[in-house]
Amino acid sequence: MSTVLNAATDIGHDAYMLTSQEGMVLVHELDSGRRAINVEPRPGFTLSRRHWETGYPMELIRAIHRCKGLYLCDEIMRDEDPDYVERYLRHEVLGYVDAEQFRGKRVLDFGCGSGASTMVLGRLLAPCELVGVEMDDRLLGIARMRATLFRRDGVRFLRSPAPDSFPDGVGEFDYVIFSAVFEHLLPAERAMLLTLIWKHIRPGGILFLNQTPHRYSPVEMHTTGLPLINYLPDGLAWRLSTRLSNRIRPDDDWPTLLRAGIRGGTVREILSILSTSGTPQLLAPRKEVGDQIDLWHGKLSRRHAVFKRGIWAALKVLKFSSGVQLTPEIAIAIRKAS
Repeated sequence: MSTVLNAATDIGHDAYMLTSQEGMVLVHELDSGRRAINVEPRPGFTLSRRHWETGYPMELIRAIHRCKGLYLCDEIMRDEDPDYVERYLRHEVLGYVDAEQFRGKRVLDFGCGSGASTMVLGRLLAPCELVGVEMDDRLLGIARMRATLFRRDGVRFLRSPAPDSFPDGVGEFDYVIFSAVFEHLLPAERAMLLTLIWKHIRPGGILFLNQTPHRYSPVEMHTTGLPLINYLPDGLAWRLSTRLSNRIRPDDDWPTLLRAGIRGGTVREILSILSTSGTPQLLAPRKEVGDQIDLWHGKLSRRHAVFKRGIWAALKVLKFSSGVQLTPEIAIAIRKAS
């Protein structure tokens, strides 16, 4: 995380400068009442999202900067950009269950972070009780500021006391959203936490597990960007990752890479864990969506569309010829038997 050196400096002409060790952020007030954010990292600091125009007030912008540093635009865009988190959830949740089915239900956003995904769910789903659970108090503070800003009266954010426990009295849920979390769990934690979540789902309820890279994707895009690394033994995968990937530091150990998500997951692994506590039912996407390959392809951006269409076609051929349904990312819905 960035260390903030100067939380906010008024530099005149309705402009502010936020500084950290990695660079600075300029925020300009616009005539429309919105704010233009421009991030200027120091040389050598790689950053993909550097510019954004937001409706967030300065108080919330400063709070996010204190926690996220130069990843300020990325964090705000998770909520405001319809082609970011909203696009994923629209396909990977509503691709299985119609938004109206959530009306009046209890929905858990597990590992909600700073609450961006919870805010998006509040817009996508019919009115329901949304509960976000997170361990980091700093992230929860931002999540609660967001809920206040958007007047989300049906949203609560609770602190989880430990990775293997839920807040006291949290109760059961009809739906649980488990997004971009599974891959970051160590092997022993996966069974422990997934079993715990499963126990908090009501009979007939559904677990949505998505945005998790597939363990056997030909290219490991999530952590290293290296091809074929998924098929190598752990020791060899670790040595090659530290030597060949510019995303990995030479002194990173194997547990660090596991925590970063290098090994992804598989549908079989997930169902095997859940089957120890009942009979999980893997759902198919809605008919108008197609299969899981169509679901994955539908959420992609239009960038490099021809290349992505080629991957889609290859995956379809693999399914037709072998019966194996492989996607680079896992996006599944699992119903708990009544």
